[in-house]
Amino acid sequence: MTETPSNTPDPVATPPEAKSAQPEAKATQPKPKPPAPEDKPFDAFVPEWLLPALTKEIEAYGGPSPELVFEQGAMPVVGADCWMVRGRLPGERRFWLCFTQPDISSAKTIALTEGGGSPSLLESFLIDEKKMTLQLLVSRVVQRLNGQKWLGPN
Repeated sequence: MTETPSNTPDPVATPPEAKSAQPEAKATQPKPKPPAPEDKPFDAFVPEWLLPALTKEIEAYGGPSPELVFEQGAMPVVGADCWMVRGRLPGERRFWLCFTQPDISSAKTIALTEGGGSPSLLESFLIDEKKMTLQLLVSRVVQRLNGQKWLGPN
C-alpha cells in the first residue's frame, strides 16, 4: 500500500470552496413545469386554449377570422346531447366539432355545411389517436377545413 505525503493534495478530495457550494446547489430545485393545457378541466381548456389556438391557426393558414362558440347542445344530424365548438366562416360555411363527453379524449365527430343548409353527414374525428393534445386537435380541424377548400387560396 502506498502512502501519500501529507503536503500533496489528494486527487479525490473536494476543495473547501466546492464543499460550501454543494448545499446551495441542492437547495435550488428546478421549478416544476406548469401543467399542460390538456390537463386543465374541459370547460376551461376549450374556451381558454382551443378556441384562441384554432382562430390563430385558421388565420395563419390564410383563412378569414372565424366566429367560434363553445356550447352544450344537440349534435348535428343525430340530435344527441354533446359539447361542441360551433364555427362559422364567411360564405355561410359552418362546422361543428362535437365531443360526446366533457373530455378532450372522448369520442369526437365533425360536421360541415355550406350555403346555409343543415349538415347531413356526421364524420368520426380523431378516432385512432391515443393521446389528445391541443396541437393535434387544432391541426386536424384546420386540415379538415382546408380539405373543403375553405381556407386560403386553394
